[in-house]
Amino acid sequence: MPSRLKDNLNSQYFDAANRLASKNRRKRIVAYVESYDDIYFWRTVLSRFEDDTRYFEVMLPSHKKLERGKKSVLMNIIRGERREERGESDAILGPSMIACVDADYDYLLQGVTSQSKCVIENPYVFHTYAYAIENLQCYAPSLHDVATGVTLNDHRIFDFRDYLRQYSEAIFPLFVWSVWIYRTGNHNRFSLTDMARVIDPGGFNVQTPQPSIEHLRRKVGTKVRQLQAEFPDNKEAYLATKQSIKDLGITPQTTYLYIQGHSLFDNVVVPIMNKVCNRLRQERQDEIQRTAVHHMQRRNEMSCYEHSLQDIRQMLKKNAGYTQAEPFLRILADVERFLNAEATPQEPSATQQTSPGT
Repeated sequence: MPSRLKDNLNSQYFDAANRLASKNRRKRIVAYVESYDDIYFWRTVLSRFEDDTRYFEVMLPSHKKLERGKKSVLMNIIRGERREERGESDAILGPSMIACVDADYDYLLQGVTSQSKCVIENPYVFHTYAYAIENLQCYAPSLHDVATGVTLNDHRIFDFRDYLRQYSEAIFPLFVWSVWIYRTGNHNRFSLTDMARVIDPGGFNVQTPQPSIEHLRRKVGTKVRQLQAEFPDNKEAYLATKQSIKDLGITPQTTYLYIQGHSLFDNVVVPIMNKVCNRLRQERQDEIQRTAVHHMQRRNEMSCYEHSLQDIRQMLKKNAGYTQAEPFLRILADVERFLNAEATPQEPSATQQTSPGT
């Protein structure tokens, strides 16, 4: 009996628990996420919707029906929906139990696969729109604040916005090819791993970042020409894919938000942050050396400063400066739409927003 009860933990289970609770008690909505790192992000999303009537509990799946990891979560949801269609059992998710996942390429695939269809159409599945949480943690307008938090030096020595804008524009033609390849099932011809290798900017100099952009453009151009030769009759399909990507709210200037998240984090942003923060630290240390009145003051000031420094990766992981990013605003709109639908007697909408203005 205990195992059967555990296996039937779904939205209806939590609906029943909410009905049994006191009328004055807030409704509990369970939000399942993919990994430990996701808990903080989805709390920043959902906490603003808590009030006297409801609260969210963000957690990892721990039972058979919702295993950890996006693929396991979504495949179980899809199987539950199919069983419900056959009248065999109820779907896993519902008004009291939702799933919150990275969009990856599922948003861009627009229902081509069953997993993509689940991500963009199930009203109880919420996704990041950006490829992953890491992309939002690397939101360009927030990176100066991150560098300041790491070094306690607010001197603007590097324009993160402009660099990531140029980086995005440089990789956009190849990004369009990547999306087309995944939509058509040709990912064995050019995988996300292959894409990550090409769009790694490589060497970078804080004072003269332009050469890294030029190097990147050459690499992208070479790969685009290779793909054009491999798919010579693809011009119309390429242009149609390019337009559909723009229709989804993705611009050449914001492409960095939609590429593989850990590649952006590890290969682009962290190396830049390391070099920028090293210069900012050196600036502050030079200032202490220059302005200290005597050796003891210099040593104490330097020790105090060095103990106040923060780790770049950890600061990025806790960066919540993405709250004005377009993908984040779209997540909020989806959650608000879900809550409004549940507050009215009619059935919730069958689909989530899949493009701006819908």
